[in-house]
Amino acid sequence: MKPTLLVLAAGMGSRYGGLKQIDKLGPSGQTILQYSAFDAARAGFGRVVFVIRRDIEKDFNELVLPKVRQHLPAEYVFQDKTDLPEGFTLPADREKPWGTGHAILAARNAIKEPFAVINADDFYGKEAYQTICQYFSTLKDTDQNKYCMVGYPVTNTLSDYGTVSRGVCTTNAEGNLVDVVERTKIIRENGKIVFIEGETKTEIAETSPVSMNFWGFTPSFFGYLQRDFVSFLKENISKPKAEFLIPTVVDGLIKSGTVTCKVLTCNAKWFGVTYKEDRPIVVQKFADLTKAGEYPEEF
Repeated sequence: MKPTLLVLAAGMGSRYGGLKQIDKLGPSGQTILQYSAFDAARAGFGRVVFVIRRDIEKDFNELVLPKVRQHLPAEYVFQDKTDLPEGFTLPADREKPWGTGHAILAARNAIKEPFAVINADDFYGKEAYQTICQYFSTLKDTDQNKYCMVGYPVTNTLSDYGTVSRGVCTTNAEGNLVDVVERTKIIRENGKIVFIEGETKTEIAETSPVSMNFWGFTPSFFGYLQRDFVSFLKENISKPKAEFLIPTVVDGLIKSGTVTCKVLTCNAKWFGVTYKEDRPIVVQKFADLTKAGEYPEEF
């Protein structure tokens, strides 16, 4: 059975100033989502499931799905902040959904096979899809607790326009994830990559793997998410900005010895759209990739 690509597309887009998921960035007006579907299809994925908000459904149906369905069967589910386990009631002051872990839970009834999870507004590169698809092809039916993530060399994820925040990964001798530490200020200075904490600057190796939220799971993850979401709500339901996040759940499962998470390395270059100022840079990168023959002019 081919794996499924789960795309988290319910982000508010507030910093970007618009629905970046449907912004036309490629030479023929392609969205980042179209690039993701194109790369997933040629890597061997069988279909794509999107997690979206109800208020963008019309635009999504008109502007995204027809293009994506040229490459893969596609459907969508809604992330709804009222989607809570039995016994919990939505607080009146809760404005946003409950985070990326909750977004994956929105697809619990739509996915029964191994699946990869990506952000809708990030470009991951064709090698990343090939790498994770190859991993899935090695899994046996008994490997339900063997997860993975694509780790990018930190040098391939930096910005020319200031510091970036990245989850720096530590792996063991088997290449499995041990820890992800969020470093909020990483930058290249004087030919070296450093992270800044207060007045201290600490060098990071160019090849250090960082997480860009490209995860690979089996359906067992839905059960763990449901269990841990209940625990999260017991502690955080009264906190209007608390979020139930993928790395926190994975970290707990690793620390308890419940699962392993292989860090897959590849040389793909990541880029994304966070702020409006990023847009012309991304447009140029897609133009360059097209000129280099990585992508057709139209697809």
